[in-house]
Amino acid sequence: MKVPLNITVNGETLRLEVEPQHTLLEVIRRELGLTGAKEGCGVGECGACTVLLNGRPVDSCLVLALQAEGADIVTIEGLAKGEQADPLQIAFVEKGAVQCGFCTPGMILTSKALLKQSANPGRQEIKQALSGNFCRCTGYNKIVDAVQVCAQSPTRKEASHD
Repeated sequence: MKVPLNITVNGETLRLEVEPQHTLLEVIRRELGLTGAKEGCGVGECGACTVLLNGRPVDSCLVLALQAEGADIVTIEGLAKGEQADPLQIAFVEKGAVQCGFCTPGMILTSKALLKQSANPGRQEIKQALSGNFCRCTGYNKIVDAVQVCAQSPTRKEASHD
């Protein structure tokens, strides 16, 4: 039996009917067709399914969809402003922090939340914030570089805090 769920996803207020056992990840991917968040481990260890829930990064594979009732959710698809990529997305590309791309949405969303919390995080603070997001390709240095570049650029920093 499906139950109602009221959420805002990427600025759009939605009323859905969902199975009570479905996770937020399942609803985002299957019901809404937003496939940026990936199912990696399915147990909250890899960060591939990270979304922002009321501004905080969460592993959407661990959140029952119904727990998000009334919440504001941002997925990687919601960061760009029309055709203009978010400054973090641009920095990730420019710094070569994107390789296979599987972990990239979670890394970017976690970094977005960090930059809202900390105006100019150091390398250690960035590494700590990203500690729940695994990457098998980059070795993390380019990811940390991308976040630092974004934090240290006045133009990018201002735009990334929107």
